[in-house]
Amino acid sequence: MESAVKSIAVLTSGGDAPGMNAAIRAVVRTALSKNIKVKGILRGFAGLLEEEFVELDSKSVSDIIQRGGTILYTARCPEFVKSEVQDQGAEIFKKHGIDGLVVIGGDGSFKGAAAMAKRGVNTVAIPGTIDLDIACTEYSIGFDSAVNTAMETIDKVRDTSTSHERCSIIEVMGRNAGYIALWCGIANGSEEILIPERDHDEERIIKTIIEKRNSGKKHYIIVNAEGIGNSEEMAKRIEEATGMQTRATIIGHAQRGGSPTTIDRVYASIMGAKAVDLLSQGASNRIVAYEKGEFIDYDIEEALAMKKDIDQYMYELSKKLAR
Repeated sequence: MESAVKSIAVLTSGGDAPGMNAAIRAVVRTALSKNIKVKGILRGFAGLLEEEFVELDSKSVSDIIQRGGTILYTARCPEFVKSEVQDQGAEIFKKHGIDGLVVIGGDGSFKGAAAMAKRGVNTVAIPGTIDLDIACTEYSIGFDSAVNTAMETIDKVRDTSTSHERCSIIEVMGRNAGYIALWCGIANGSEEILIPERDHDEERIIKTIIEKRNSGKKHYIIVNAEGIGNSEEMAKRIEEATGMQTRATIIGHAQRGGSPTTIDRVYASIMGAKAVDLLSQGASNRIVAYEKGEFIDYDIEEALAMKKDIDQYMYELSKKLAR
């Protein structure tokens, strides 16, 4: 069956995430298998406005599936929220003869994708963010790699925390979402998990540290989400109140880098291929999502209107396991 699009572009926008290159590779090779030409846009929507297009073929995406980051680079483009700037973007696509677009990024990137769809560019978005904060999907590219990087780092910090008989507050990324913190808290056996979706009581934590220290516990691990933050100040308050040496470790952008895990390579590849399948069928304004073991798609506006919360069972379980 003849494809509904003849020439497509792919871009990565917002924060980078391990597995984005796997998605780019799948977009390119799936498109070529359907006789669809592919161009890459460097530096996201900012690069679109500067017309930073590169031709992509099968060779250009060789040996990238194992690489972190994104070969197309990424940048934030705050001005793309303006209607006149979006009009400019659509005109650039028309000028270059591009009738389809794959956007890999987070919710901000999806708004740009929806704007292009409204202006006649068939557009499909793929969730690419380590934060796992996209409501319509149970998986987003990069989360599995990021949470494994954080888990391994916390294991190492626990070793030195145990050796020095101290309390360690380890801050993980996630923006305003606590998924990395919750998963690491369970995986690393932390005593406390602090996430923005749930309230925490620092006085209770201090009291618990004192009680457990008096009962013979030598070290204490607190996993703190970026959305809570202030780990250095918290460490000072806890040390002053408990008398227990307390140190803060902020893992930071190491969580964005590194070779993607098997899940991020495979799932990102499937999502990239699915995006091209949708475009070739004439679909537009769609987001590829993963739900209940299946790869599906949603209308972008519908997806952006959805709300997401932490799994309450996982949260309650984390507290039981920390006793």
